[in-house]
Amino acid sequence: MRLGAMLGDILPSLFRAPVTERYPFTRREPPERLRGLLHWDRESCTGCGMCATDCPSQAIDLTVFDKKAKRLVLALHVDRCTFCGQCAVSCRQGSLALTSESWELAGFNRSAMTLHFGEPEDVDRVLRGDLPQAAPAPAGG
Repeated sequence: MRLGAMLGDILPSLFRAPVTERYPFTRREPPERLRGLLHWDRESCTGCGMCATDCPSQAIDLTVFDKKAKRLVLALHVDRCTFCGQCAVSCRQGSLALTSESWELAGFNRSAMTLHFGEPEDVDRVLRGDLPQAAPAPAGG
């Protein structure tokens, strides 16, 4: 490379501010349509499980203890989620949405990447592995 061409690149850089942002010390507002962390409205959820069925990355587990009493636990595996929004599209009740507020989702271990939503006692049951038994299939004849 010629010295003149190199100086032509270097000299203007001496008088410009750096392009690098000082994140996380200075933060920008995220874009309004950013697909961030999943928000679940348990009150409007019916427990149909379409969100878990239609999730292409199998990032959602829905555990139903009692549909009438709204005893539901939604487990979101953030490390699997591709933030495609298919779960929100599939939800007929509108109880799922991707928020733009929560998007900083890094972690040091994989266990921190699974979030559980629901009543604390129901979440504890799921974490212990105390899952509801499936109803027996009716006898056909």
